[in-house]
Amino acid sequence: MAESLLGGERLARMIGDRYVKSFQQLSQAANDAGLMNRRYGFYWSMMIGWTLALATLLVCVVLIGDSWYQLIVAALLGVVMSQIGFLAHEATHREVFATPGWNEWTGRVLSGLFIGMSYAWWLDKHTTHHANPNKEGKDPDVGSRVLAFTPEASDRRAGVASALAKYQGFYFVPLLFFEGFYLHFISIKIAIANRGASGRWWDMLFMGVRHAAYLVFLFAVLPPGLAVAFLAVQIAVFGFLLAGAFAPNHIGMPTVPHDVDIDFLRRQVHMSRNIRGGFWVRFFMGGLEYQVEHHLFPMAPRPNLPALQRLVREHCSRNDIPYTETSLAEAWRTIVSYLNQVGLKNRDPYTCPLVRQYRG
Repeated sequence: MAESLLGGERLARMIGDRYVKSFQQLSQAANDAGLMNRRYGFYWSMMIGWTLALATLLVCVVLIGDSWYQLIVAALLGVVMSQIGFLAHEATHREVFATPGWNEWTGRVLSGLFIGMSYAWWLDKHTTHHANPNKEGKDPDVGSRVLAFTPEASDRRAGVASALAKYQGFYFVPLLFFEGFYLHFISIKIAIANRGASGRWWDMLFMGVRHAAYLVFLFAVLPPGLAVAFLAVQIAVFGFLLAGAFAPNHIGMPTVPHDVDIDFLRRQVHMSRNIRGGFWVRFFMGGLEYQVEHHLFPMAPRPNLPALQRLVREHCSRNDIPYTETSLAEAWRTIVSYLNQVGLKNRDPYTCPLVRQYRG
């Protein structure tokens, strides 16, 4: 029996080593093709363009004045904020500039001054997610107190929470409208409470200036009721678009227990889903439609991802690694169905052989 176990461990190590070498070859091919090179023109034009769009909308607020048409401006401002959020995300991954310092300060400014989020909190949370996608107890994105994203999380629920979880797929989409409010709340809470965090004072300064200036501006230009409505619409649209771009990438893909280790290549590919589509998918997902490639090469600039996808897809095909790409509609159907199945404590969604192997 002991010899059998040892033989199984050796086999697992051999298979793991094979995929480690395979990823090294893929990484070398990506570098040789120039797909990790910075794209300064793209990012400077995006940052300048969205800054000008933001300024233009604020001028429109002043010009329109006391009118409920302001809510259209608020929705458009939410769109602009989400696009700036994508740029902050990319700076956090060091996709924008060659030096860590330039990326860090770009991320801090875009996160704190432009959209009012904590850079330090986001960096810590998102880095942990990338290291452990869809891993129970390790990935913060599956540790929600509101939704059960894994069978283990569903098993821990009882009473009203368990009953509500049965229908969580249906109320998941409406919940996305509250994501922006949560992001602002948790950013402020963490910045105040986490006294040892690196860059905490910069976060507090940037967020404080941003929120104070924004509120003073709105309440100075608009009547109180309209200002509150404007703020609610802007934050709701911002949160819905940002969360809606991240949600299709992993929810409904395989999850694994906290004590399971899988090699980097298969871990990132198995747990991620790409979204295919035209202009509107590319616009509203901000590069996140190439989630497999983003997880394998988080420092690859957004304009390089289509070419990188061809390289990765061919590599996965040669190495018999399942590569998932669906339409946006199909992804959302899967998400709703998956969340309801998990809420019903149904293990049927776990059809991936690799995951079944580890779940026993």
